Amino acid sequence: MDTLLYTCDQIRAIEHAAQAHLAPGTLMERAGEAAAAYARELLAGEPGGAVLVLAGPGNNGGDGLEVAAHLAREGFDVEVLHLAGSATPSFETGRALQRAGDAQVRFVDAIPPGRPWRLVVDALFGIGLARALTGQARELAVWTASLDCPVLAIDVPSGLDADTGTIVGPHGAAVTATHTITFLGNKPGLHTGDGCDHAGAVRVDMLGADGLQQEAAQAVLNGPALFAERLAPRRRNTHKGSFGDLVVLGGARGMLGAAVLAARAALHGGAGRVFAATLDPGMLLDPLQPEIMFRDAAGLDYAGRSVVAGPGMGNADAAIHLFGKVLEARGPVLVDADALNLAAARPELAERLCAHGGEVVLTPHPLEAARLLGVTASIVQADRLEHARELALRFNSVVVLKGAGSVIARPDGFVAVNTSGNPGLATGGSGDVLAGFCGALLAQGWPAWEAALGAVWMHGAAADWLVEDGAGPIGLTAGELPRAIRAVLNALVADVARSGTWA
Repeated sequence: MDTLLYTCDQIRAIEHAAQAHLAPGTLMERAGEAAAAYARELLAGEPGGAVLVLAGPGNNGGDGLEVAAHLAREGFDVEVLHLAGSATPSFETGRALQRAGDAQVRFVDAIPPGRPWRLVVDALFGIGLARALTGQARELAVWTASLDCPVLAIDVPSGLDADTGTIVGPHGAAVTATHTITFLGNKPGLHTGDGCDHAGAVRVDMLGADGLQQEAAQAVLNGPALFAERLAPRRRNTHKGSFGDLVVLGGARGMLGAAVLAARAALHGGAGRVFAATLDPGMLLDPLQPEIMFRDAAGLDYAGRSVVAGPGMGNADAAIHLFGKVLEARGPVLVDADALNLAAARPELAERLCAHGGEVVLTPHPLEAARLLGVTASIVQADRLEHARELALRFNSVVVLKGAGSVIARPDGFVAVNTSGNPGLATGGSGDVLAGFCGALLAQGWPAWEAALGAVWMHGAAADWLVEDGAGPIGLTAGELPRAIRAVLNALVADVARSGTWA
């Protein structure tokens, strides 16, 4: 349940369905209890020390007042900074305000200077925020980024769009939380874009409304459970031909490194044979990976082989011709980097890509996605899920929109948001490694959807493993990823072999 992602409209429908069967104020009381329980965990259950609750004027503020009342009754030193606004509070919020007063919560007008907080609770604004934070609310949101104590956001960090993961409004601000407890369903904006830096660890509490979803979720968090059935141990009676041929098409003059990184990733990702079809014929051997077979791109037969097209390919006439040749072969193809830019610049290539008919994966970063869609990168980033969906539909392909919380989309509109990975992947060549690894899974017979899911998750998990081992995130290099990916892949296969499934 926690992996399903719901839009704000879907969450409101769940809330409406729940309220139809409950006494007024019940959901707010349950939200306050759940958030207070999480707060106690963050406080290690020990009363003492100061807790500050930032409460806004609406029902999200009411949730915060309920938290304050619970913690105060349990002996915690609680202060509330309440931005009440001018409107009359709802019945539920008014009742929460009364309970906070009855619990002897102290109300303050400003942050007491020099107070050492053990926990700050953000209950300023929830999913209904439509304008950028201003005034004192903005100041408080900015202030949270400077704290060295836990910051618990209720439902969504104030100022963050729960659908898109962007900060609401031009020149807006959002609370920087270390933890978020979100209600009635998980939300995509907590896991992509700015949400990756503002939501922290996310917990979902359904408030007893399980099973009241009015519409099926059209998004999910990516993880091994989505591709576990492809993680089969290899039979002993096999040979290199059992695991497919992969061709990496790219490597124009001055850009051979991109093709080499992709080919190394494909080799470590399990492809039976890996060919580097380079436009620059100058490289005949990779001394670190002599298993890679270098070929002249112009003379290679692409039929019957999976192809990764684009790493370091350039935009010369030869690149255009060879990309067209790959599309004619109609084998599984992953389109990355320069091949994406060629498709964006040349309508005839885009049409042929749309009509390919086989397994196709596109792996654009936001600027490449913008070129394909004829918009700007900032527009793409403003709604990553919807633009990934648009690309998948337009090109009849599986699309990986890379970035913080990479979005994997199918032509039918279903998307997965990835949660593995870290800033160490923001380095030259990591996208080439992802392309090569995903191509290797395609060569081994993985369908495009599962190949994209698996490659993106394991690519991120490999970076996480390297960071845990002390290699980054600062200074982590793309060349370190292939062996780490191999380790992650084999560990997953072993886990599935032991248990029969992914738990």
